[in-house]
Amino acid sequence: MAEIPRLKDDCFALPEGAHWTPVDQALAHLREQMRTVVGVETLPITQASGRILATDVVAKRANPPYANAAVDGYGFAYASLTAADQQELALVDGRSAAGAPFYGDVPLAQAIRILTGASLPQGVDTVIMQEDVQVEDGVLRFESGIKPGANCRDKGEDILAGAVALEISTRLGPQELGLLVALGVAEVKVYVRLRVGVLSTGDELRQPFEPATAHQIYDANRPMLLALLHDWGFEAVDLGVASDNRAAVVAALDKAAECCDALLTSGGASAGDEDHMAAVLADQAQLNLWRIAIKPGRPLALAMWRGLPVFGLPGNPVAAFTTALVFARPALGVLQGQGWQRPRATALPATFTKRKKAGRREFLRARRNEDGAVETFASEGSGRISGLAWAEGFVELPDEAVEIKSGDFVRFIPFCEYR
Repeated sequence: MAEIPRLKDDCFALPEGAHWTPVDQALAHLREQMRTVVGVETLPITQASGRILATDVVAKRANPPYANAAVDGYGFAYASLTAADQQELALVDGRSAAGAPFYGDVPLAQAIRILTGASLPQGVDTVIMQEDVQVEDGVLRFESGIKPGANCRDKGEDILAGAVALEISTRLGPQELGLLVALGVAEVKVYVRLRVGVLSTGDELRQPFEPATAHQIYDANRPMLLALLHDWGFEAVDLGVASDNRAAVVAALDKAAECCDALLTSGGASAGDEDHMAAVLADQAQLNLWRIAIKPGRPLALAMWRGLPVFGLPGNPVAAFTTALVFARPALGVLQGQGWQRPRATALPATFTKRKKAGRREFLRARRNEDGAVETFASEGSGRISGLAWAEGFVELPDEAVEIKSGDFVRFIPFCEYR
């Protein structure tokens, strides 16, 4: 395997002169700069669920591996049929069943009992369903009209032996695993799971099992981000909470660099007095504050810490969730070897009205109603975390000004599209 290319220390640097960076420009820059940073391992197919293929996979055998019957019925050569309205064929002794084939030949003007999945005996190229025939005294009778090759599956009609079944960077789900097993693939080369750390910062944060005073809040971001990473197929590493002092932040970053391939942080990434994450990264790493023209969301803090890519997300849970899906998810996918993943949107009629100014891309929390139209959460406030639990996706509004009326079609992106 070729040596893994590393990320450049300045990979997050945007071109000079950018004030508010459009979403598409920021995504294009990430896509250009990201590289796979994990190694490759070989796993049994039974342990490969959720993993990313590191090579193309070639079929070891055809699917199906032999010509076979698609139904329970009777097989014969189509050339045996006459011009009469009703056909009569003598039945040979024996039958062909899945796992128990008939090894003899079926002569012209004769037929054989055959079951679903059974290999076609020599001399059989057509199968008629058992519901369409009468059998009496060893004679098969049925009405004319069946087509040649009916109810038969050709060898390799799905995939031929030696053909590429799945391409590199494919994520292996249940369907892909089923396909590979059918093709005789016992093991696969996959990328090692990307280890992504999650770190929160802030003296005000408490854990759900701890009491919280009026000026303290529970750390919602860390369990939310850890769960996202798990759903995305990465190895999520819980790095806890760093208090608001530089020594604690440095220690947390050093720990992440030792055990992780990438890091998501939330909080402390702006330019305030207590934003120690941004201050440490600015002093000891190459910090880039991306002013993204997005709502919800604030500037993303992106840096390299001892070769570790750090994605500094906003502290607000709604903004952290949104920027994690829009920016961190596709970038982490490339680091994992999955390639750049772009979520697919569906055009759906809106049940709401909205007038939007030009300048920012907006992501509204939304869900589909029983009629297939899309509705948005009652408030756009980025502090309303309940809207994330209520929603099942985003309505994405363009950078330019737009006025939406009820019934207009809008872009709806289900959250599952970011998996």
